[in-house]
Formats: sequence, C-alpha cells, structure tokens
Amino acid sequence: MGGQYKITGDKYPRMRPARRHGRLAFVAVACVTVLGVLGWGTLQLVDVFTGGDEASAAGAAGCATASPKASAPPAAAKLPKPGQVTVNVLNATTRSGLAQKTADELKKRGFRVGDVGNAPKEYDKKVDGAGLLLGPAASQKTSLTVLGTQLPGAERRAGADRKGADVDLIIGNGYKALADPAAADTALAKLTAAPRPTPSAEKKSC
Repeated sequence: MGGQYKITGDKYPRMRPARRHGRLAFVAVACVTVLGVLGWGTLQLVDVFTGGDEASAAGAAGCATASPKASAPPAAAKLPKPGQVTVNVLNATTRSGLAQKTADELKKRGFRVGDVGNAPKEYDKKVDGAGLLLGPAASQKTSLTVLGTQLPGAERRAGADRKGADVDLIIGNGYKALADPAAADTALAKLTAAPRPTPSAEKKSC
C-alpha cells in the first residue's frame, strides 16, 4: 500500500473503535438481573406451596414454653354443720311470739335451739337492725358465720369474755323473717365448697 498508511512490523493499526467490551458488560448485567428475578420468584413459589409457617414453627420450637401451672387452692374452711350449732333465740322487739316462731324455723333447718325468750335489758328494744348475733371469740369465723347465712343482715359480735360454745340470735326491730331456705342453703354451700385452682401461665423464654 502506498500513501500515508505504511505498514511496518507485525502490528496493524485499528481502523474502528472497539465495541465488544461494552456489549459484553451489558449482556452480563442483564443476565445477573434475570437470574435474580428468577431466584426471587422461585422462593415465593416455595413459600406458597410449603406454607410459610414452617420457619415460624421452627423458631417457636426453639423457645422454651412452660406449661401452665395451677396454683394450690387454699384449704376449705372447717365450719360446723347446723346440727353442731346451738342457738339461743332472744326477742328484743315489742312483737310477742317472735322468738318462738324464729326458733321453730331454725330447728327445721337443722340448728339446735337453746334458750328461747326475751332479750336482756341491755339489748331490749335497742337493736335497730334485723338482728344481732353474739358468741364467744372462737365463734367469729365458725358458728356465727354459719348462723349468719340464715339472717344476712344481722350484725355479728364475738366477746373474749364469753364462755361456752352457744351463740345468740337477738331479734331486732328491723327483723322481718329469716332468709329464704334455698338462698340460705346456697350461701352455706359456698362457704364450705373448696375453691377451684387458678391456672397461672408462665411467659415464654426464647
């Protein structure tokens, strides 16, 4: 060849700029993008068909969860039965015959009846409520509690200086009648029934 393009040596001058490297880079990026999209889609399909709960179940298995424990119930109150309670029925009102009528009803309900008559002067016409229940100190949570189911509105008093085990029911001016037998039995059953254990769930530790 003549002119200004004279070839010397074993190297040839390039007539055009190289374009292959740019194309190769573009093709590589496109391939990586396509592979990424396909991989993400595959994972989504796996979750759909296997249910995404397996991973959460595996995580839950690693957590130590203690089974609920039932707290020990308190011991049932040791209350006497009505047949073990002796009641003195005393009338502190002006209505005659009220003490005997009440005593007869208590006897039908299983209570033992002691003295029946008028209340002493310190209580005569001085009890404004339905009644007053009196007994020794030990009867506060035993005999008086049982007798209280028959006359819920009555006041209860326990004296440390009182002797014996008998209790008094002093009928007051506001007295109308003893509690309904069914209601009294229900109240008495609740006192003697053992409470159910309460389950207490423990927190999970992961």
